[in-house]
This record gives sequence, C-alpha cells and structure tokens, in this order.
Amino acid sequence: MNVTETRKAYYGLFSRIFLSEMDEESLKAMEESEDFEVLFPKYAKWDKRKENKKELIERYLNVDFADVTLLHLIPYESFYVREDAMIESGGANPVVSFYNDFGFRADLDRARVVSPDHIGVELEFMHLLCSKELEALKDENEEAANFIRNLQKDFLREHILKWAFMYLMNVYEEARYPFYKDASKALLEFLLEDFEYLSKR
Repeated sequence: MNVTETRKAYYGLFSRIFLSEMDEESLKAMEESEDFEVLFPKYAKWDKRKENKKELIERYLNVDFADVTLLHLIPYESFYVREDAMIESGGANPVVSFYNDFGFRADLDRARVVSPDHIGVELEFMHLLCSKELEALKDENEEAANFIRNLQKDFLREHILKWAFMYLMNVYEEARYPFYKDASKALLEFLLEDFEYLSKR
C-alpha cells in the first residue's frame, strides 16, 4: 500500500473502533492485519484474548466501549471546545460546513451518535478525504490531490487536534482492558504523525 492507502485504512480502522461496539468479524479482521501487534501490543499479549471471541467481546470489549463512549466519557468535539461544554447537535456545528463542502452526511441514526462531531464520524470524514485523494492520484490530478491534502490538514488542525488528545488520554485512563487502551494510544500517535506528514507536503 502507498502512504495514502495506509492512511485511509488507519482512519477507517479507528473510526470503526470508536463508532460502535465490536463484533466478531471486525475483531478477526483487526487481529489478522499485518499491523496488529504494532497497534495493539498489550491486547495482543493479553491472556483473555485466547478466550471464546463472543465472550471476549461481550464481557470485556463492549463493556469498555460503553464506558469510554457512552457512560463515562463524551466523544464529541463541541463538549471540549465550547465554553458551556454542551454538545452541538444541529446544523450550527462547525464540522458541518466541512462536511457539506464534500457532500458528506453523517448518518447519525445508523452510527447511533447524537452529533456529527463524534470522534468516529470525524475520523470517517478523514477516511473519505483520503479516498478522494486516491481518486485524484489515480486520475493523475496532482493539483486536486494537493487541494484535498490541504483540506485534510485543515480539518485535523481546526477540529480533531483541538480536542482528540484530551478525549483519548481520558480513554487510556478510563479503559479497564487493553484493547481500548491500545487503540487510544495508537490513534493519538497516528494523528500526530499524520499531521506532521501533511504539514511537510
């Protein structure tokens, strides 16, 4: 895979992890990926990973998912950046203008989120932008590819990087089991590396 394909895959992976509970098919795909032990070093060595997958997911992974995305932590940008710490669920949410420019519509019902600035939705948008960049590169349109890379950098700087560190550090502290600890740490490192990569383009 080239760099953009890898970046697209990572955004898709992390969006999936933070948008909804784990299922056996998704977990199997993650565990069989070539980057598995790099991204999930503690989880890879966790003794409970050898248990029945259905039980592993229900007893541990999805319990942690509920804790870090629904019950104890709030995975929405507006909560972190607004002075009143309220979640902006309407069209006034600043991320919506970015989404509208690309015809991106967050299916809030399907994703079961209350606002388009959920971390999983913002990562899904970056996944879409990487797909658009790949299309431009396939068409040998370097000008369009550069334009899309600049949009990616702007979206990271103006949105994700303004709040994701606080949320992900809280996930790392709050998660009881290795999977979401590893995921939060890996995503944090990836976002920093990706912004640095885009800044040098």
